[in-house]
This record gives sequence, C-alpha cells and structure tokens, in this order.
Amino acid sequence: MPLFPPASCARLVVKIGSALLVDPDGQVRRTWLEQIAGAIAERVAAGQQLAIVSSGAIALGARRLKLPKGGRASLEDAQAAAATGQIALSQVWAEVLGAQGITAAQMLLTLGDLEDRRRYLNAAATLDRLLNLGVVPILNENDSVATEEIRFGDNDRLAARVAQAAGAQGVVLLSDVDGLYDRNPALPGAQHIARIERIDGMVEAMADSGSTSGMGSGGMVSKIAAARIANAAGAHLAIASGKADRPLSADAKHSLFVAERAAPARKAWLAGGLTARGTLHVDAGAAGALGQGRSLLAAGVARVEGQFARGDLVVVAGPNGRPVARGLSEYSSEEAARICGRRNEEQAELLGYAPRSALVHRNHMALL
Repeated sequence: MPLFPPASCARLVVKIGSALLVDPDGQVRRTWLEQIAGAIAERVAAGQQLAIVSSGAIALGARRLKLPKGGRASLEDAQAAAATGQIALSQVWAEVLGAQGITAAQMLLTLGDLEDRRRYLNAAATLDRLLNLGVVPILNENDSVATEEIRFGDNDRLAARVAQAAGAQGVVLLSDVDGLYDRNPALPGAQHIARIERIDGMVEAMADSGSTSGMGSGGMVSKIAAARIANAAGAHLAIASGKADRPLSADAKHSLFVAERAAPARKAWLAGGLTARGTLHVDAGAAGALGQGRSLLAAGVARVEGQFARGDLVVVAGPNGRPVARGLSEYSSEEAARICGRRNEEQAELLGYAPRSALVHRNHMALL
C-alpha cells in the first residue's frame, strides 16, 4: 500500500527538493523524474488528485548562466537564475507528465499570495479548479521577484500552505533525508523517529537547520515548521527520502507527523501565517484563558512588541516566550501598548473612546 493511499487521501501535495531533481553538475535527473511521474500517474489513475511543489529552478538556472555558488552568491543572481531555470523546470515536468497522459500546469506563488486573505482565496480557487479538471499543478515560489523580506525561503513551508489552500489530507516532503532523528543523523547513536503525535519543544530541539545537499534552502527546522502548518489544517505530513526506491510507497522509511483534527478554514489560515507584524506577550493567566477558548483581553498583556495596525496578524506569546496563538489585532501597536495590563474600565480614558471587547477576539484567533 502506498504512503497516503488514494482511498484515504483524496488530495495529496508532494514536495520535491532540489537535490533530487538536479545533480551536482546542474543537470536534471531525468531518469529519476520519469520514475516519479510514473508513480504520480498510478495515483491519478486510482482517483487521487496531486499537486507538486517542485524546487530546482535556481539550481538549473545557475548552470545555464554559469553563476557561482549555485546562483546563491547574491539576491540578484538568485532571481536571475530562478527566472532562467523556471522555464526549463516547467518544460521537463510537462514532458515527463505528458508522457504519462497527464496535463501539467504551472503556478508561481509569492509569500503575499498566501498571506493576504483575498489573494489566498484566489489561489485556492485556481488550485481547486485545476485539480478537479485532472491537471497536476506544478508549484514553486516565484523567486524571480521574491526578496529576503517577502519570501517563504523554503518550499517545505510553501508545500504546507499549498496543502492548506487545496484542502489536501496529506503532504509528503521528499528530500535528501528520510525523516526526523533525535539528533543529527550523522552523529553516533542517532535514533529515527517514525511517528510524531505532537510537535512540542522536545521535537523542535531535535531539528538540524542544515541542508545536506548545499542546493536547497530548507533543513529539518523548515520541515517541522511545515508539519506544524499542515497539521493545523488537518493534513498529515510525512518526511521521506527521495533517494530510496519507490519513495512514495508505504515501506519507504519516513517520519509521519499526525494531524489531530482539522481547524476551521479561516483559523487554519491564521495558524499557518508566516508574516506576523508584532508579538503580544501575555501572562500565565491570559495564556490559560486562551487555552479555554477565550478572547485575549488587554489586562492579560504584559508587553507589546513590533509595529502593527488594526487587523494585522500578531503572535501571542506565553510567559516563556513561546507562541501560543496567532490572531488579528483589534488595535494598533501604539494603542495596544497604551492599554496593555489595564482593565476595561480604565481603557476608555486612555484611548479617548469606548474600548473594544478584546485586544484579539477568539473568532479571529488560532491556537498553536
């Protein structure tokens, strides 16, 4: 039985890392890609809808432009390499899938496309239509226009956000590692973790941020972040090695991050947001109240960090500094700083108008 079989997973997102698609000389690993296309075709024939998040554009473009350091010597080089390599990447995907009788489509996304609610819904609608038409979308970050300030930075988290937008039940991250270990797998005695029921501080401490191939931009830190986003949307996520035979089969060694339950669509979008404008640091009492499903009141906020306007996404951090929720602020950062730690009856005098019911309302907040 395959990993995430069609019978139990109607929609699947598969992310493929640069080291699997492109060899160290910057050439497409065509034979490997044809094998993956064959596995995709089998799943499509069985009724599963698939979207592919494909890395490799920068690596391919860097070779064609003869750029140093794999095209990552500067932002300008990376953007030029991405623009050149993306057309080659799309062409090879169209060819290998076309040979299987499958139509491919290309979607290039920026961080703003999935962080802005209206643009997110537009992207989700396009994905939904393509998948229902039997098309396999090939997605990538639009690195030709992305900058350090406005980019995902890795395709692991992009894949998780795509799964959320597509309403997928599963995500597979194929890369040069076969899952999560309790320490760097290069160290003696490292133990493979096959199943992760909950992402906590202990799991995060196991992550190693390095990318072993040198071509990609993500390590285990980005993969755990992706798992958190996918799980919040109700999608299970598996990390598996694409170097193994039949990497999408169930017996391929992998780590599975199990989703407890799906959050409502809007709250899943909030939980997966990556561009929070500020942080509200709360006391233990407020953190406990949030866990019981209550709104965040100004009285429970100890400190306000960052610059944000009303309606911006903010992180709510507990007494230990760890994020406990994300939500939309009902106040600007200046107003929030003025009323933090104050009870409702004091806020009208400080603000000059009647205060709102909460600093972050529970209807516009997602617990992490």
